Parts: sequence; structure tokens; C-alpha cells
Amino acid sequence: MSRELLILRHGKSDWDGKTAGDFDRPLAKRGRKAVKRMARWLGEQKCWPDRILSSPALRAKQTALGLCRQAGLPTELIFWREAIYEADLGVLLKVLAESDPGDTRVMIVGHNPGCEELVVHLTGQSIPVESQTPALPTAALAHLAMPDDWTRLERGCARLLALVRPRELE
Repeated sequence: MSRELLILRHGKSDWDGKTAGDFDRPLAKRGRKAVKRMARWLGEQKCWPDRILSSPALRAKQTALGLCRQAGLPTELIFWREAIYEADLGVLLKVLAESDPGDTRVMIVGHNPGCEELVVHLTGQSIPVESQTPALPTAALAHLAMPDDWTRLERGCARLLALVRPRELE
């Protein structure tokens, strides 16, 4: 396994009701802080992506752009994929299958339940949780060791290297 996948759920969104709809909900202050924590953790691990595939929904867009800004990464690494918004497992697998074969570490910035379904499918096991906490809360990151071919992602083909939740980094 020489490839890696980073699955990042978007940061906590603002539910103040001033936006036109779900797609246009921005990050809340708590969400922006969590993105900073996750960028710091990625830097400490020296775990930067070669490419970021992100939902274009505002909260996901702000998560991807904020991560790049905090990490000093060029925003040209981000590729907006409309399909990631409200994607189920099949769609996320298709998005990954379309990844550049030269990319060794890809990040997906997306939404639940798709992000959780992707982790469970790829690892072949449920996500470890502590009582009273969501499996993949907002701004949580799953880091997976992947097979060599982005197009062959059968159930259980990956190994969970790390699961990081922002509250664990406070």
C-alpha cells in the first residue's frame, strides 16, 4: 500500500438561518477553529495531500481553502467536485477512481453520511467511537493507507492509520 487517503468532513457550519439553503451555509466560528487544529495536526504529521477533492458547498469550500491557508499550501491543489455534495458511497468511490494515478496522497473534503460510509467501506470495519460522540464529527479526519490503484477500492482494501477529531486536539 503506497497511496494514502485523507477523508476530512467539513467544519461545523453556521445554522443561524440567514442563508438561502443548505448548499450556502458557511462555517461557524467553531468550524474555522477546528480547521486550524486539523491543519496543525497535518503539519505535525508531515501529511500534506498532493490533491484535494472538495465539495463546492460553502462550508466544505471554506474548510478546504482554510486548510490550505493555514498550511501554506497552494489553493491550486483543490479541485471542486460537484458530485461530492450529498454523495453516497458509490459516488465517492467514482470520484476517487477518477483521481490522477500519479497522486499518492489525496484528500476528500465532504459531508456525512458519505464520509462515514467511505471510511467503513474502505477499512471494512466500523469507525471506533467513544460513548456519546459521533463517529465522524465535523472537521474529523480519517487517514487511510490505500491500495496502489484508485480504481480498485473493494470493501476492506484500506487500513486506518489515524482517526483525528478536533476536540482531541484542544
